[in-house]
Order: sequence, then C-alpha cells, then structure tokens
Amino acid sequence: MVAALCTLLSLAFACAPERIGSRFLDATADALPAKDASIHSMAAEAFDADGDGDLDIAVAVEFGINRLLINDGTGHFTDGSDTLPPHRPGDHEDVAAADYDADGDLDLVFYGEDDRVAAYFQREDARYIDATGRLPSRGTANAVVATDVDGDGDADLVVGNNGPDFVLVNDGAGGFADESVRLPAGGDITQDIAAADVDGDGHVDLLFGNEDGNQLYHNDGSGHFTAMPLPLRPTPEETRDADLVDIDTDGALDIYFANVEIFAPDRDLQDRLLLNDGHGAFTDVTATHLPVDAEITMSAAFIDFDGDGDLDLLRGSFTLDDATDPVSAIVAFANDGAGRFTSEPGALPSVALANAFDLEVADFTGDGIADVFVASRGGADRLLIGLPR
Repeated sequence: MVAALCTLLSLAFACAPERIGSRFLDATADALPAKDASIHSMAAEAFDADGDGDLDIAVAVEFGINRLLINDGTGHFTDGSDTLPPHRPGDHEDVAAADYDADGDLDLVFYGEDDRVAAYFQREDARYIDATGRLPSRGTANAVVATDVDGDGDADLVVGNNGPDFVLVNDGAGGFADESVRLPAGGDITQDIAAADVDGDGHVDLLFGNEDGNQLYHNDGSGHFTAMPLPLRPTPEETRDADLVDIDTDGALDIYFANVEIFAPDRDLQDRLLLNDGHGAFTDVTATHLPVDAEITMSAAFIDFDGDGDLDLLRGSFTLDDATDPVSAIVAFANDGAGRFTSEPGALPSVALANAFDLEVADFTGDGIADVFVASRGGADRLLIGLPR
C-alpha cells in the first residue's frame, strides 16, 4: 500500500507508513533547506521570484535576516537569501510581493514591529536592489498587504500598525506617497489585513484583524474608506489572522477570524465565522458552524484537501513555552459545503508540529494540487504536499 501511494506522487519524496491515510505528505526534511531552530519565521508569501513559472517563498523573520527560498519546479527548495540585499536584522512581521515598479517582475516589501524596521527590495537583473528609501512611512507594524486601493492598476500598500494604519499609494513606478487619510482615524493594534471586494461593487474593501476590536472598511470607489458594520460579539476577541474567503460556496466572501488570548486575559479563544449575504452584510454563525475551540489559533488557511469542491480549514496554533522545539499540531476541519466544519483528525501527518504563525497555501509542486508552507516561530518550517484525491 505504501509503495502504491508513492507511485501516485509527482515528486520523489520519501514515503513512510504513518503518512498513509493523511491528506498531506510532510516533505520538510527532503524539500526545504535547513533552518536553525532559533529562527522565528513570522509570515510567508508564495510568489515567482525568478520568473521561471513556479512559486518561490519569501519569509519574514523576527529579529533576523529575511529568507528567500527558491523552488526548482518540483517543490524542492534551496536557500536563495543571498540574492536579497544586505539588510539589518529587524523585527520583521509580514511580507507582501507585487510588481510595484511595473517592470514585469515581482518585488518585496517587509514591515516590522518593535524596532519599526521596513525593507523594500526591487527585483532587477536576477537580483534585488534596496529601495527602502522609497517607503515614506515606518510604523510599529504587524501586517502589510499589496492591493490596488485606488483602482488605477498598480499595487498600493496597506500597513497595519499599533496605532494609526497606513495607506501608501503607488505612483505607478514603485514610488509611494503616504495617503493614510483615506482610512478612518483609529488607534487599534492590528495583527492582520485582508483585501477583497466584499460587497460586490467591484472595489477592494479592507478587513483588519485587531487585538482590540476588528474592523471592516468599505471602499467608495476612489480608494477612500468608511467603516462597515460587523456583528457584535458578546465577549471581546484578540484576532491574529483575518481571512476573506467563500466558505459556503455562494460566490460571496465570508470572514474568518483566528483568535488568541496572549496580551489580554479576558479574550475569547473561540474563532469566529461570519457569512456574507452577498452585499457586505454579515451574520455570525460561529455557534452553529464551528467546533468549540480553546486554542491559541495563530493562523488559518482554506484549502480543498478532500477534493469535494469546497474549502476546508487548517488551523495552526502556538505553544508559548516551546520556541525552538514546537509541540503544537496543525489541525484540519472538513467543510460540508455550507460552511459547517467538522474535525478530520487524520488529515495531517502526526509529525507536522510547528508554532504556525502563517500557513501559505499554493501549488508548489506544479501538479495541480494545493500544498501548504508552514512558517514556524522557532523550530522547523514545514512543507506539506497535497496528496492525490
């Protein structure tokens, strides 16, 4: 049976009996370059760094040097971090890739928190040049997203801070102007941002996952934002990951909040699911659609791991006492098609342990099946290859 499964895989990763019955193969040892256990990977972005048609990975590293992993096209990665410009170790928390300077290749922006370090690397002639001086603003930042805020066809930046957030508008050639007045004034502690059209008007709206009250902002079409209502929650939540995704297969983007209790003792650990009526009005269906949970859920990802046409759920958690030898398992939940999730204990290999601060879903092997890169704060990052269904 083991040999039969191995012949189905499109790449020659080692197989082991414990992996049979799982939805994924843990290819970490075979496919990822070594990582020192003390390195804190905080976020990852899948993108084609070298223009060869496959997906590479940029990793934001907390109080360290950021990493770039280069894919050989079959899901095996080598460390290409030496193509990044020399940069100071910083409290990097997030990364966003886009063609900011409109030259046909993808650039990188990193933002950091405690030391307010940011980095902007433009791709030129198979390497990156340091363009950090073209970023007009620094902040105590945990999140950055690239999106076309003003509808002019280029990638702008939205930065989530401890304090007022930034909107940096691209001039079309990779220069940015601080136009944060486009956002309502606020002083939330933002941990994540999602950008997509939630109300069906063709403009990109913004979802902010905060430590002290989440926010949804409507784009008026010119790139200026006003607050949209979210269902009230009886207990406060501290959100680490905010996702816009069509959970109930009706074509509208729903909201998932991954929640923790780290900085405030009265926060509700229960994750939250809000269904969209198609026009940007949301109903809280947490009680009927999600299992009860008491995990520190650092990250959530949506992937059709059972091949039934809807998006299932992976959740990554964090154990505060295990920074270099993580013991937290990534857990899986199957979607019934209407957005109701049930636990699927055998979906992931038992060895897939991580302080999973980010789960990046992409087809890294080029076989048409989605895979998952796990950015772990300490310990090994992980590569989970999706198995044929």
